[in-house]
Amino acid sequence: ILTARDLLYHMPLRYEDATTVAGISSLEPGDEATIIGHVISKGVIRTRKGMRVFHAVLRDSTGQIECAWPGRPWLERTIRRNQLLLATGAVRFYHGRQMQPREHIVLADESETDDGSAGAPAGRVFPVYPATEGLTHRQIRGIVQVNLPRLLREVESGEPFDAAWRSQLGVPSLRDALRILHDPRSIDEIEPARKRLAYEELFFLQLLHARARHRHRAAREGISFSSESELVRRFLGGLPFRLTQAQQRAWDEIEADMEGQLRMYRLLQGDVGSGKTVVAAAALLKAVDSGYQAALMAPTELLAEQHLRTLADLMETIGVEPRILTGSTTGARRDTLLSEIAAGEAKVVVGTHALIQEAVRFHSPGLVVIDEQHRFGVEQRQTLRQAGEATDTLVMSATPIPRSLALTRYGDLDISVIDELPPGRPPVRTGVRGPESRDVAFAFLQEQLAEGRQGYIVYPLVDESEVLDLKAATQMYEGLVQRFDEFRVGLIHGRLPSAEKEKVMRGFVRGEIDLLVTTTVIEVGIDVSNATVMFIEDAERFGLAQLHQLRGRIGRGPHPSYCAAFYSGKEKPERLRIFAGTNDGLELARADLRLRGQGNLFGERQHGAPELRFADLETDLDLLEDARHRARKIVADDPELRRARHALLARELRERHGRSEALYEVG
Repeated sequence: ILTARDLLYHMPLRYEDATTVAGISSLEPGDEATIIGHVISKGVIRTRKGMRVFHAVLRDSTGQIECAWPGRPWLERTIRRNQLLLATGAVRFYHGRQMQPREHIVLADESETDDGSAGAPAGRVFPVYPATEGLTHRQIRGIVQVNLPRLLREVESGEPFDAAWRSQLGVPSLRDALRILHDPRSIDEIEPARKRLAYEELFFLQLLHARARHRHRAAREGISFSSESELVRRFLGGLPFRLTQAQQRAWDEIEADMEGQLRMYRLLQGDVGSGKTVVAAAALLKAVDSGYQAALMAPTELLAEQHLRTLADLMETIGVEPRILTGSTTGARRDTLLSEIAAGEAKVVVGTHALIQEAVRFHSPGLVVIDEQHRFGVEQRQTLRQAGEATDTLVMSATPIPRSLALTRYGDLDISVIDELPPGRPPVRTGVRGPESRDVAFAFLQEQLAEGRQGYIVYPLVDESEVLDLKAATQMYEGLVQRFDEFRVGLIHGRLPSAEKEKVMRGFVRGEIDLLVTTTVIEVGIDVSNATVMFIEDAERFGLAQLHQLRGRIGRGPHPSYCAAFYSGKEKPERLRIFAGTNDGLELARADLRLRGQGNLFGERQHGAPELRFADLETDLDLLEDARHRARKIVADDPELRRARHALLARELRERHGRSEALYEVG
């Protein structure tokens, strides 16, 4: 908390409802109650163990009770005889009835009260604030109480939403919402105030996204790709299967974007195995058929090679030969490929970050597809997107996230979702196992390997930890080599040199390694249809989305596949029950949002990552959709927010997101 604004927007963790005041005589041990009474005596008592406890006896018109504050002797200086005190807390039996207040407040001093016969004062709702550096929650409450009236007077001129807008949403003004946040009269009025502040938070995030989207699409006119694409017609007609309804819907949206006047900037989201690559291949061919080049960028050489094989198989019958450019492309082969790219002879180019090196010059770039785009740095994505003056951009992600999170995280993109799997793909059979089941499971793994299948064993750590009692990949690898001595066992983790990682992964892909001991480095990317077994050790350490990504490494071929999630505790964690109960990535993502909270799902802190204090992405989707619609409408009408009626919006946007806006332009 550095500014008055920080203080006003410091959201309480919870509220103590002390609005219902009980008569002291009615209290029974075990009750949670709020009382109001005069202090008739007080003092500090030292226990036999040396703890100093402040005691005060409170009396109302019905009776009296002793209150105790263990370890807070300094209250002797602030609570005085004859003060009127409100206290809320638990009642227990300790040498008679006793209350240990969690909260208390002085309602009136001796000079302001009479003998207690006047009308009973009302109770209160207490905000409980999260502590921050150098301030306890009680200090924060005290500072807010003293300064709130003066701070609220400053808010009136900063209301960004007019009365008609607020009325449509059914929310109070900013001033009223902030007053309720810190000094509610009742619990019931808190939710409309939170909703007001949540909407404001979501709206300015969507306004930021809308401006970034507008700049990307409209700064330079886009390419209007041909509406009649013979290559796409032959490609789709020659597939040995029909597109699913979800694939067809996604392709229709992408095709409409590519034929439009503005630059496409779209996210294609779909679960592992949902068929995103087929849709992306259609987009690449549409660009080629209109006389342009198309590029697909992947985060690793292995994934780039996998995409090359897939695209080559898909495009073989229509005579389009994709090329690949990675860090391993060297010498005369690299020189030839660079010349073909510069001359426009290489129509479809797959690659890694090597595609954005200075030496690479595209002749007529029309479309860029970025796979697992979150694994590239901001500057890398920007460089690739600027390869051409009007290049369309399609980014792909196999990490299912709820729509609310997608709109918050990728709000500057249009979003297409492939939310169904092709028919006939058998689901991976998933079980949750305790430590006692490991021997039986490992015997099953041995049977699968003996039948010629391959498997993974995933550990959460690389090396053994003195702090965490978890199995580590390097230590367990040695024992597994002995246990599976008739098979070829490989080890891979993030600390291995890149060349060593590539060597082991290639060995597993080629079938030269039967069992791969690994960390989550294989979470995305490896596609081995012969792999049928996935064991995840200490699975309670992983989030649902991560567990689902790991499971997605198997079940990619014709053989039945099996996943076992091992937990190390005595009870089966709820997260693992959910994981075993469904193969639907979006359903798991929604459950992850419920269990872990929205902050953790954003991953490591990064520039431009939204930080939501008031909005709840599980329940506020309607607010988010409204905020997105209004923000895009405003930006379409006034992109730079220069009109007088948008002056407050522009000021608030700068206040909230000024430093992030440039980075949001590149995702």
